[in-house]
Amino acid sequence: MRYKVTVAYDGSMYHGWQTQRKGNSIEEAIEAVLKVMHDYDVEIVGSGRTDSKVHAIAQVFHFDSELGMNEERMKVALNAQLDKSIRVKKVEIVSDEFHARFDAKQKRYDYYLTSDTTNPFVRNYMEVDYHCLNYDKMVEAANFFLGTHDFTSFTSSKIDQRKDKIRTITRFEILQENDVTHFIIAGDGFLRYMVRMMVQTVIMVGKGKIEVEEVKQMLDAKNKHICKYKANACGLYLVEVVY
Repeated sequence: MRYKVTVAYDGSMYHGWQTQRKGNSIEEAIEAVLKVMHDYDVEIVGSGRTDSKVHAIAQVFHFDSELGMNEERMKVALNAQLDKSIRVKKVEIVSDEFHARFDAKQKRYDYYLTSDTTNPFVRNYMEVDYHCLNYDKMVEAANFFLGTHDFTSFTSSKIDQRKDKIRTITRFEILQENDVTHFIIAGDGFLRYMVRMMVQTVIMVGKGKIEVEEVKQMLDAKNKHICKYKANACGLYLVEVVY
């Protein structure tokens, strides 16, 4: 039986989604609970990775189980054993052909930046920056990313050069909410660091550090070394995965 699970997590205390040697991960924490439940190793497959300190409101993963539990019972069992920083929001029994990664059609990420430097409680959940930002120029710069492009300039320089860098961005919205600047980015998929690099580039335009036209030049260059900007992970949230 295959389960599709929607999960939220506070990424501030984890070294990202994927299991790794250097620290604890979301994937590792969930698989540890499933191992206890099944008395054997159970592999989960996520819709994609999130980096260290990145949060999720609705990450999706799937796994196979022989326990035969109904959806609500599985949800309760997982939440009873997981740390409170990880909460299962929904469990669905799906076809054995469902794949959390390959069947995903669109993802949405949100990024939060606050100018409130006096609040010590937001630093794990928003980027803090006191600079005044030029909203109109940021919107103009963000519009360059809309549509289908080769995003070689806006991904990790370590990414395999054989990997397809073509992605389609369907939404890049910037909202001002009192002292918070809220970025909303949706597309058919994202390369490693792509969202954080795009957001920080737009922020640099807002600060007046680079010109609007430079963003298009960077995108058109398709050069993995040309963009030196990457927003801090704490302000980034995986908000939705659409199937």
